[in-house]
Amino acid sequence: MGRRRAAVLGAGVLVVAGGGLLAGPAQAMATASVAVDFPTHCIPPAIAGIPPIDGTTSAGITVDNAAPKVGDTVTVTYTVVEPAASNPVDLALPADIMTPTGKVTVAGAQSGDVTVTGPKKNGPVPGKGTFPSFSMTGTFTVTAPGEISLSPGDYNIHTSYIMELDTPCTVTDPPAPVSQKIIATDGGGQVNERSIRLGAASGKAGAPVTVTGSKFTAGASVTLAGRAGDAQTGDTATVKADGSGSFSGQLTVNVPATTGVVAYEGTGWDAAKGAGPRAYTVTQGGGEIPDGSQRLTSSVKAGTLSMAQAGDSVALSAVDFGQGGASTGALNTVTVKDFRGGPAGWSLTGKVTDFTGPGGAAIGASALGWEPACATKSGSPSTCAAGSKGTVGSAGATLASTPDGTFTGGEFAVDARLTLDVPAFTAPGAYTGVLTLTLT
Repeated sequence: MGRRRAAVLGAGVLVVAGGGLLAGPAQAMATASVAVDFPTHCIPPAIAGIPPIDGTTSAGITVDNAAPKVGDTVTVTYTVVEPAASNPVDLALPADIMTPTGKVTVAGAQSGDVTVTGPKKNGPVPGKGTFPSFSMTGTFTVTAPGEISLSPGDYNIHTSYIMELDTPCTVTDPPAPVSQKIIATDGGGQVNERSIRLGAASGKAGAPVTVTGSKFTAGASVTLAGRAGDAQTGDTATVKADGSGSFSGQLTVNVPATTGVVAYEGTGWDAAKGAGPRAYTVTQGGGEIPDGSQRLTSSVKAGTLSMAQAGDSVALSAVDFGQGGASTGALNTVTVKDFRGGPAGWSLTGKVTDFTGPGGAAIGASALGWEPACATKSGSPSTCAAGSKGTVGSAGATLASTPDGTFTGGEFAVDARLTLDVPAFTAPGAYTGVLTLTLT
């Protein structure tokens, strides 16, 4: 009885050790996540009035399981450490208004895209400031054993403040560099290490694409085939793997619906004895410039918010000593030009000092009042509103403004009737005050 129990325990130890030996190579071949840089083309919202941004995105991919089995669900996290885009407007963005979405490119033993989303969470972003780092997560199910590579894909930054705006960023030369590799097994510990690479990601119908493969069975006949989704197309070619299991061949792709290319041993596709699909698209043409033609492009450059005034001094009318009353005049016309082409409006405010006269005599700032007026130039996206009639004073008041909106800008002429209420027995002489205008 004792010897039999010892034998059972010994068998148990051997099973655990055997499992460890099978799992070991798969874990050893998986690679740790690395940060990668890739060129990105970002398109700011049209209302920002600025051209597309071509910059560099720094990002990384991580997974919760680097050695999954077929059928397992893997959680993928796509972290954009440094986006290529920035806040496209001068208006500062508050916290928690930014929602990112994106895709992770899957290649190798299986291929496709993983949709990832991030929470609506961010720190404040200053006007024209760089967007902060953000993370997005998603999941995919492992469908084939072998090496699976994960690369950062396109992403979009959605902001919800005053209006809903999107800044989509696409990988300029897809796919981006691989950030994470995982090794999937078939459940019994067997790993399909076969892999292929394409010489191009797209081409015209009828053009050949070079397919290179590695870790196939030495000397095996390998079929190269086009795929349209999950179905094989009629485009095929046959190559032979060399003594190391590697090969290089060409597949002529004719079918416009082609979405990828696979390579496999045997008479038909078998994920355990094949590699791919690798993404491939057939270009339809139409983007080329015919002989004797020229492509014409233009862009609209965003400007600034500015103001100019017709003069820097105003002579108010005189009043009589002993009677006092209204000393009147007209503000020199102020021309406001909002050539930013974005969503932000503007505000023009003014404040005045006390009016000082002979021998230290003074008329208080609160004695100055105005009646504003504002005219909008025809064709301007915005319409200005004149400030309220009333006291200017040292605290200040609004002369004119335009509201924030989906698309703002234009040219505006701002005027005001000025009235200084002079007390009846104010000492005779000249009185001077300074009216300061501020445009924001």
